[in-house]
Amino acid sequence: MKLILRVLLSGLAVVILSKILPHVSVDSYFTAIVVAIVLSLLNLIVRPILVILTLPVTILTLGLFLLIINAIIILLADNLISGFSVDGFWWALLFSLLLSFLQSLLYSLLDEKGKV
Repeated sequence: MKLILRVLLSGLAVVILSKILPHVSVDSYFTAIVVAIVLSLLNLIVRPILVILTLPVTILTLGLFLLIINAIIILLADNLISGFSVDGFWWALLFSLLLSFLQSLLYSLLDEKGKV
């Protein structure tokens, strides 16, 4: 049940950011949920491979290269999902930063509700 709520909150975060950021668009709420699912799958499967392959660069940049990996995953999701578009690398980087922040905020609200 908690997994379904997290996916729905991630979809909500994608919709909110698509309304705020001018170069990020999502066609529908269903597409936003698909984006949330695809992003979680890409983070589960592709992200560890990219982290291992770029480990020397990540160490040299003191971990800042992980932000680039997050933007690459957003662009990969853009290519996989037809109703989701991000116009360029810098918008993907900004989207990934804001999505992480908004998800942590929403997940903390979910955890506080579960404890009470």
